[in-house]
Amino acid sequence: MKQEVRKEYYLFSPFLRIFHWLMVIAIIVLFITGFLITKPPVILASEPTNTPLLMNLVRNIHFIAAFAFCAGFIGRIYGFIINRGDRLFPHFWKKQYYRDTIDVAMHYMLIKPTHAPFLRNPLARASYAGLYVLVAIEVLTGFAMYYMTEPSAIGGILFGWVNRVLGNEFMSHFVHHYAAWAIILFAIGHFYMVIRAEFMEGEAEVSSMFAGSKLLRHTAADAQDVE
Repeated sequence: MKQEVRKEYYLFSPFLRIFHWLMVIAIIVLFITGFLITKPPVILASEPTNTPLLMNLVRNIHFIAAFAFCAGFIGRIYGFIINRGDRLFPHFWKKQYYRDTIDVAMHYMLIKPTHAPFLRNPLARASYAGLYVLVAIEVLTGFAMYYMTEPSAIGGILFGWVNRVLGNEFMSHFVHHYAAWAIILFAIGHFYMVIRAEFMEGEAEVSSMFAGSKLLRHTAADAQDVE
């Protein structure tokens, strides 16, 4: 029997892992309720008050999920500060980053059988950075619309400028809506790539978001980012 030795790299803090699973739940809830808010269902009820009451409930669920998501993101920022493994973002300023990106892309396009081992490969790093840009857009436009009724409140002061920069509240809604679709497309691609990596590379890609560690057969090319 052949014994295989793997090296364990501790990557993800509890703050990032909690935020990750909170984000999974929140994205599902926010997308479903957001879609219903955008296109309210037509309900033929015996009393005309049923439909607006239902939509109030949907909106309240959407707002609760949004605030829970933002609370988790604050923890994510704290993890970013205290743990190097939470800071695996793209090194755009390094030439090697682009060489590694091409290497990984050729593997994904089935041109190369393998790519160098990474704790988080450069394409994944870029995609997560893009996700956080989308999250920032959702938070800013979402709160800009939420505080439209209270422009003089602290929330209105903090986020009112978003509507002015975009032109009006309708444009904030437009950007918010399509950024949500972009996040859903990212989530679908992310799910596929994680399952693919789990079965093809077998380096604890899925369990790392539970235990916080990855197990690699070879020394990771980006090991210096966490050591």
